[in-house]
Amino acid sequence: MSAAAPPAVDSRFADVDGLRLHYLAAGQGEPVILLHGYAQTSHMWRPLIAELAKTRPVIAPDLRGFGQSAKPPSGYDKKTMAQDIHGLAASLGLKRATIVGHDIGLMVAYAYAAQYPAEVARIALLDAFLPGVGAWQTVWLLRDLWHFHFYGEVPLQLVAGRERIYLEHFWNDFAADRTRSVSEADRRLYAAAYAEPGGMRAGFEVFRAFEQDAADFAKFAATKLKMPMLVLTGEKASGDFLIQQGRLVADQVEGIVIKGAGHWLMEEAPAQVIPKLVAFVTG
Repeated sequence: MSAAAPPAVDSRFADVDGLRLHYLAAGQGEPVILLHGYAQTSHMWRPLIAELAKTRPVIAPDLRGFGQSAKPPSGYDKKTMAQDIHGLAASLGLKRATIVGHDIGLMVAYAYAAQYPAEVARIALLDAFLPGVGAWQTVWLLRDLWHFHFYGEVPLQLVAGRERIYLEHFWNDFAADRTRSVSEADRRLYAAAYAEPGGMRAGFEVFRAFEQDAADFAKFAATKLKMPMLVLTGEKASGDFLIQQGRLVADQVEGIVIKGAGHWLMEEAPAQVIPKLVAFVTG
């Protein structure tokens, strides 16, 4: 008997409060929303979508400013970006969902769960940190602090036409082994996406907003999340730091450090990460 064909993945657009958002959609049932991080787009989730969509409807948007979504001049604090995704979910009739986020996407996922806790069944956070929670400024991922302050007119001029050189810093230096990080094909895809007009500026703006995010998240953390939370981190990246942060903001936290992996969990350790996410999402 031949194996079942993988679920079809549709590329769609929606207008949410005047903001045009692109998203990938597949599957049927209890919904899952996947939120990508910096130096990537919704494309990063395709291997996970292939598994989850067998039993769940999956929505993987390009966040405001990224991929094929609109790139407005402002609104890159994670509270606002979460409101974008909530608006998208509402437009699709999704009343309750599991939220999964990596890197910047985990910040948006947390902001979503904190603002709409009754509408989040479960939440999974993948390797980065939560601004404003605990000793967040000591996290390993902040060791190269320069890039979090690298925005404005001169940085934009410096990276124009050199987007891939800049992005290689993340793909290579945040991986445990750069040869097992983001693939060459995906590097070309992401570099082209960020080279689109407004792409690099939008990416810089998510870093500029960290001060506002820290203030917002400190307020959110005063009320702990009650839904189950899974935290997956790379041993060679944030270690157990995000797990500790998760326990400061949520009551039910399962934390797993992926041995030998760096920041790019979906690419560096798919055989470990994808089954853990599928098991968590399907409960």
